[in-house]
Amino acid sequence: MEHRIVGPGPYRATRLWNETVEIFRAKMPLRKHRCRFKSYEHCFTAAEAVDWLHELLRCSQNFGPEVTRKQTVQLLKKFLKNHVIEDIKGKWGQEDFEDNRHLYRFPPSSPLKPYPKKPPYQKDVIKFPEWNDPPPGISQENIPVRPVVMNSEMWYKRHSIAIGEVPACRLVHRRQLTEANVEEIWKSMTLSYLQKILGLDSLEEVLDIKLVNSKFIIHNVYSVSKQGVVILDDKSKELPHWVLSAMKCLANWPNCSDLKQPMYLGFEKDVFKTIADYYGHLKEPLLTFHLFDAFVSVLGLLQKEKVAVEAFQICCLLLPPENRRKLQLLMRMMARICLNKEMPPLCDGFGTRTLMVQTFSRCILCSKDEVDLDELLAARLVTFLMDNYQEILKVPLALQTSIEERVAHLRRVQIKYPGADMDITLSAPSFCRQISPEEFEYQRSYGSQEPLAALLEEVITDAKLSSKEKKKKLKQFQKSYPEVYQERFPTPESEALLFPEKPKPKPQLLMWALKKPFQPFQRTRSFRM
Repeated sequence: MEHRIVGPGPYRATRLWNETVEIFRAKMPLRKHRCRFKSYEHCFTAAEAVDWLHELLRCSQNFGPEVTRKQTVQLLKKFLKNHVIEDIKGKWGQEDFEDNRHLYRFPPSSPLKPYPKKPPYQKDVIKFPEWNDPPPGISQENIPVRPVVMNSEMWYKRHSIAIGEVPACRLVHRRQLTEANVEEIWKSMTLSYLQKILGLDSLEEVLDIKLVNSKFIIHNVYSVSKQGVVILDDKSKELPHWVLSAMKCLANWPNCSDLKQPMYLGFEKDVFKTIADYYGHLKEPLLTFHLFDAFVSVLGLLQKEKVAVEAFQICCLLLPPENRRKLQLLMRMMARICLNKEMPPLCDGFGTRTLMVQTFSRCILCSKDEVDLDELLAARLVTFLMDNYQEILKVPLALQTSIEERVAHLRRVQIKYPGADMDITLSAPSFCRQISPEEFEYQRSYGSQEPLAALLEEVITDAKLSSKEKKKKLKQFQKSYPEVYQERFPTPESEALLFPEKPKPKPQLLMWALKKPFQPFQRTRSFRM
């Protein structure tokens, strides 16, 4: 019995239905049976169908080993209603299938479910909001820019390093981000991230993008407690106090000797029934109707656990805050009950883990329209949530960091160069018109000559600078702007006039220098004989 993995994508529930029906019709063993003294060929009993299909679902990676026999019976009821099977007399259309010895057979043809027809979608990825559109009524040409007047000290700071070639550039006008702009960025990037993980060309067939509320995403990210549970602004949407108390009682179930509340036989069962009744009467499942297809699509990634956890993280961010909070508290209670060895049995017919899945799966995931596999899919999802709820219900830090950096980048409207801060306050131009490289070279050569020439004269005439400092700055200016320097000092003689050589003082004549130089003593022959 082989059941191929049905990956994420649109109509996954329908694809799973058709896949299961095809395998069931092709490989279900058929044989001859007798009923009321009459023989019937190519048929099977209800119990045989339950046994075979139950084993198929348990071995399938699309459903998992948590599938119960009761769920298998429910699926066969839907098979009978949709004429996938019929009784031996050809009756079908009602869900009166039971796990017994009643005989059933396959009809001559079993039509598969058709896929819903939707308008074609665009295969373009989700586009982020653009901020380069100038406000109406503003022309991009002839933008007045205040000239920069620099003194020698400021110039020295700015040009303390060598200046390289400046490439042609285009400054983008950035209008101030409004709250609506930020919300749209969060929505766009979150959905784009989900689309990338699912590997889909579009989310339109698994999610109605118009129903995604960006305020919910932002609230679920930032309004959380130290334990990571969502904090609601509207306290009227909180869980009723008596339900919250009951959940705390079971989640923190101690030994009998330490129990403070009144105790009687079956007390824990009554508390559990109170919680189950509340969640069972919710008007909408916690994962909402419009996100059903999105969560079912993510179930196709369970073979890649890390990827599935990441996809569920993003899907849970789309939930209304009150739903996310209720889901967090419920999953924490379910996980603690399953791990508590001191907890008495809450049901005689099921184990604790199976009871949790069967009791709360439908209030967590359910389709607004009847979906034939919704019970099996809900059980599969709840089982995975119980095992990974701490990671799934955390805020995805990678997504949060990426969006925050994007918003900060869009709010960054000024570029500062080394030495340009703290010296002068300029009103940054809204934008610059893009020019050709030739026009840029012309403006660089001739447009800034006058300010630079004035700066050079200021350095020359600065009496506070010593000759050594002045020579150092002029040498640096000559290296950065050789053309301006050459125009001011066309010849070495003109440069030499700036620092005239001082006449060297003549050495004073000493009186002893006019006298006859000292002669060394020479021995003469003595006249003495």
